[in-house]
Amino acid sequence: MSNNKKVVLAFSGGLDTTYCAIYLSKVLGMEVHAVTVNTGGFSDEEVKAIEARAFALGVASFKCIDVTRSYYDDCIRYLVFGNVLKNGTYPLSVSAERIIQAVTIANYAVETGAENIAHGSTGAGNDQVRFDMVFRAILPDAKIITPIRDQKLSRETEIGFLKEHGVEMNFEKAKYSINKGLWGTSVGGKETLTSREYLPEDAWPTPVTESEPRTLELGFEKGEIVSIDGEKFNHPSLLIQYLQNIAQPYGIGRDIHVGDTIIGIKGRVGFEAAAPILIIKAHQLLEKHTLTKWQTYWKDQLATFYGNWLHEGQLLDPVMRNMESFLESTQITVSGSVFVKLEPYRFTLLGIESPHDLMNSAFGSYGEMNNGWSGEDVKGFTQIFGNQVSIFNKVNKLQHVD
Repeated sequence: MSNNKKVVLAFSGGLDTTYCAIYLSKVLGMEVHAVTVNTGGFSDEEVKAIEARAFALGVASFKCIDVTRSYYDDCIRYLVFGNVLKNGTYPLSVSAERIIQAVTIANYAVETGAENIAHGSTGAGNDQVRFDMVFRAILPDAKIITPIRDQKLSRETEIGFLKEHGVEMNFEKAKYSINKGLWGTSVGGKETLTSREYLPEDAWPTPVTESEPRTLELGFEKGEIVSIDGEKFNHPSLLIQYLQNIAQPYGIGRDIHVGDTIIGIKGRVGFEAAAPILIIKAHQLLEKHTLTKWQTYWKDQLATFYGNWLHEGQLLDPVMRNMESFLESTQITVSGSVFVKLEPYRFTLLGIESPHDLMNSAFGSYGEMNNGWSGEDVKGFTQIFGNQVSIFNKVNKLQHVD
């Protein structure tokens, strides 16, 4: 079959991508190559089940690409360096994951020589923009096929089509939609479609089973988390998964994010992300002790833009590489331990230990005493530091300006 009939399909095994697999092959007569990208959310058993479904639908090939480690290396580490929480809340659990999935699928399409690439996004969400932009950047000449969006399909229409083609699957819609990855799990349901309701306890994928307080020591080296209670891991992604298993049963990191979608409407999504929240908050505390005022200020400005631009699908913009270089350069002294106390539904940052701690008693203790300057030094500094404001007030008082 010629490459103009070969299509790489982003495949999750859900209703939409199942429809796409059948439509592309049975209606359009295309050779479908299904690709699932594992960003740390699928077990081996789940991958096997997705593979079996794909072949049952008649795809020409199936491939699962595990990018858990590269997901961290190419994306998550910079979200930690920047302490990125969109709207002060959301660790970009899904939006970051979608970009990495899109890049992986596009690169696979390049490797296989496919001239067509497809995804199952609807026309109502962010993912359609993220996938399209990445595909166009990496495969500018490829045809992007989006059956669900283009045909404006309802769930009932999809189910009817699949039944006509003899597809057997559980068509009952789950009460809550769950998307799990290395950097957190999203939860969507009827409550998140409103502005008023909060998710009930049974909606959260991880039940709260831990009740006894526990203190952890999180170790960082140059801004990257490397150990828990002194135990080191071969790769930070393994540590994130380990910490998630410890902390999520406390109910930590649960919240609902409200934000502006790429397409201009407000959106609401629940998430549980104990490890991401703990790591970001611990890292931020360590930075408060080890960075200067202006390092922190400029890093915050760039990190806010970085998180927003990533959320909107722009990871491939070269300015992102520039900002990543800056963020990484700020982490040279961000090493040490952060002590965190876990309790049901909350955590407390107890303090830090670091050889780079700028709260060094050799230079004085805030509100207590100073060792590095005299009272006369402060008098002179204050006079010069406030000179312009003093002049402004004197001049404008003479002019009787309130």
